[in-house]
Amino acid sequence: MTAENRTPQEQIETTGHVWDDDLREYNNPLPRWWLWTFYLTIIWGIGYTIAYPAWPLITQATPGLLGYSTRAEVAAEIARVQAANAPIEQRLVETELTSVAADPELHQFALNAGAAVFRTNCAQCHGAGAGGVQASGYPNLLDDDWLWGGDIEAIAFTVRHGIRNATDPDARFSEMPAFAQVLSADEIAQVTEHVLALSGQEHDAALAAQGAPLFLDNCASCHGEAGEGMRDLGAPRLNDAIWLYGGSREAIAAQIAAPRNGVMPNWGDRLSEAQIRAVATYVHGLGGGETLQ
Repeated sequence: MTAENRTPQEQIETTGHVWDDDLREYNNPLPRWWLWTFYLTIIWGIGYTIAYPAWPLITQATPGLLGYSTRAEVAAEIARVQAANAPIEQRLVETELTSVAADPELHQFALNAGAAVFRTNCAQCHGAGAGGVQASGYPNLLDDDWLWGGDIEAIAFTVRHGIRNATDPDARFSEMPAFAQVLSADEIAQVTEHVLALSGQEHDAALAAQGAPLFLDNCASCHGEAGEGMRDLGAPRLNDAIWLYGGSREAIAAQIAAPRNGVMPNWGDRLSEAQIRAVATYVHGLGGGETLQ
């Protein structure tokens, strides 16, 4: 067949690939505009890698001729915001915590700044809404049940020094002994029933009566004779419906036998004084904060 007798499709050069004796891959040239666009992107890419940080090296990337740095840009923006907030942060540091609420501008700043600090550093344990994680040892910050006191100064102290950590000598510290080493299994069951009775829950009255003297001998020195707790010792109330590790019969018995003593880090060496005061103001304003006793 001559070239003149070929169909338009047969006159187009192919790559030589043929499938099923009839399906051919044509070698059609790309449009000029597409080729020039492709070449321009290559040139642009090369220029970009020369002008801006691009190629990774052992310890850093190539800096680029323009010396641009996103890290430096973010650092500059942070510095700008810190400089703008410096005067009001200084006011927050110098103002008595109990008087912050009396200054509307300062109080609003502390609430906003404290919310940001809380979401960044505290929400992982206490929850985004500060409701805690029941039965896991992360307390609810919305209620009025406070182990170490819920006025704003007590909250700030707890944030600053933490609880039972090994890095701050001023950390709040209390430790419940493991009564499985002191009491028998039957005695632990009796004390458990007495604690259930103190909190108004369903209980075995006979076992609770047997557990009452055991409670007075072993538990009342910290928790009080009526289970009212002692804030100076960080001993929780046992006569309400709020439980750090659960209030079921099984949970109470487990805590008596082998107690869990949670740890809160001290934030005094990680947050500024203004941030500590701001987050204390925020937590105090969530609904469970108390007035200074």
